[in-house]
Amino acid sequence: MDPRAIDGALETLAENRIRWARLPLSTKIFLLDDLRSRVGGVADEWVDCAVRAKGIASDSPLAGEEWTSGPYAVASAAGAIAETLRRLDEGVSVLSGIAIEPVADDQVAVRVFPTTKDDRLLLSGHTADVWMLPGCSADDVRQSAARFYQQTDPAGAVAVVLGAGNLSSIPAMDLLTEMFTHGSVVALKLSPVNDYLAKIFEEVFEAFIQGGFVRLVRGGTPEGIYLTRHQLVDRVHVTGSGRTHDAIVYGTGPNGAARKSADDPVTDITVTAELGGVGPTIVVPGEWSKADLRYQAEHIISQKLHNHGFNCVACQVVVLPDSWDQADPLLDEMRAVAHELEDRHAYFPGAEARQQTAVAAHPHAEILTDGVAPVTFITDLDPNRTDDVCFTTEFFGAVLGVVRIPGGDVSEFLENAVSFVNETLDGSLGANVIIHPSTEAAHVGAFKRAIRSLQYGTIAVNSWVGVAYALTRATWGAFPGNTRSDIRSGNGIVHNALMLEGVERTVVRGPFAPFPRTIRQGVWHTEPLPPHFVTNQNAAKIGEQLTEFAVTQSWKPVPGLLVAALRA
Repeated sequence: MDPRAIDGALETLAENRIRWARLPLSTKIFLLDDLRSRVGGVADEWVDCAVRAKGIASDSPLAGEEWTSGPYAVASAAGAIAETLRRLDEGVSVLSGIAIEPVADDQVAVRVFPTTKDDRLLLSGHTADVWMLPGCSADDVRQSAARFYQQTDPAGAVAVVLGAGNLSSIPAMDLLTEMFTHGSVVALKLSPVNDYLAKIFEEVFEAFIQGGFVRLVRGGTPEGIYLTRHQLVDRVHVTGSGRTHDAIVYGTGPNGAARKSADDPVTDITVTAELGGVGPTIVVPGEWSKADLRYQAEHIISQKLHNHGFNCVACQVVVLPDSWDQADPLLDEMRAVAHELEDRHAYFPGAEARQQTAVAAHPHAEILTDGVAPVTFITDLDPNRTDDVCFTTEFFGAVLGVVRIPGGDVSEFLENAVSFVNETLDGSLGANVIIHPSTEAAHVGAFKRAIRSLQYGTIAVNSWVGVAYALTRATWGAFPGNTRSDIRSGNGIVHNALMLEGVERTVVRGPFAPFPRTIRQGVWHTEPLPPHFVTNQNAAKIGEQLTEFAVTQSWKPVPGLLVAALRA
């Protein structure tokens, strides 16, 4: 570590924090448009670096994951933030034309997707609503949006972003949130796992770097500790583990443990965090066709094995009804899907040890693939063993558990399942719910109560919470209420391109079945197999076309995108 280099980087940022905070909106919009263009210029190299680092063949459909969770996500975020700033620059309300509707007697939600014709075309059948905290009125929402830009002479702040090592867009999107929502200049420290991004990000953020608004720091734990303890730093955001958060706030070793026990932090700066957890997928019983079983098997396996399970919101526990006669056929289809997938490299450190921990606790675990940290199913979890390692520890890998919950009917099952995931599973970042449209229609009240009762920062109905990650007007973070001494899945939110305040959660909904089969269920949309499905054989082409669309914001790539999607 070279402390002088870090000192120099932070001194430059400190010298420019007020200038950044007060920079004209038109200049910030120009910088975001420049960033999108630069993403387009390095997108191929970006994806090539990522697939090499993760051991994915360059011609594999799995390269689509690196397009959509890399350059596409960053370009899309930049475009959404720029649109918010354009509204502010034109004197138009940030939420003008955006619906705010009640979801309970004392609670409203903002419809953040779709908001444009492009949204309705590119992710047909999906909606996303940001639920505000109870008691927050529609007028409160409108008045508090983009609060930073309501200041007359903002002073700005110096922020440190500790980037995650799994998805390549996470460090950049966390940086954009700090810069544009909170008005901070940023020192971004990359994880050693994806240090290959340094060259890419130097190009993408070149104008920000030249302006003295961004500095990149490379290294490991010593650099991270030095940054977060520096006297010039006002804010820290970390995406990673609870251990990292606690080390920043309380220190390490026995002294750090004692400080945490007494809630006696070593720092008084603002620390926000996104820390993952044990993600559930609740499967509501219904009458499913064979095609439904296959599609939802692909869906659940994708929730688990996107990025080989190295996602903070990967599904770890599937919650099934114990009396549903289609539970075993669904599991059989899931096994079949897992067997059909190409082998993947367990690139993230510690994956083998975490998988072995799960198997040691469950000797009857099913090992479905070969290699290090193979795909592993544990299908006999006991809901009454609340201390089971599958419920208490995020495996961050290809381990999937299954638990069966009692319930005499749909309403009772929903109540029991929600209580189980809220009270037993560690974390509160994201939860998925799968329900047939006819089942939902027959149990509207019970289903609405279940969604309101789930204590998760993002809830996906017939979708995956990872979709909300890419919908950058949606919010991303843990369910509110975690304390710094019991941080669980974290505190604070990122993304949030509309810059909403007083957020409780995001609820994203998708179609139960793909086009055109869903028409028989009385639901109209035009989405075929989603690009994040690990079974989508055209995912790489779809991801490339989506990225071009996000970069250019033109309709030129749309015909090719639609063709690629229909061929999936």
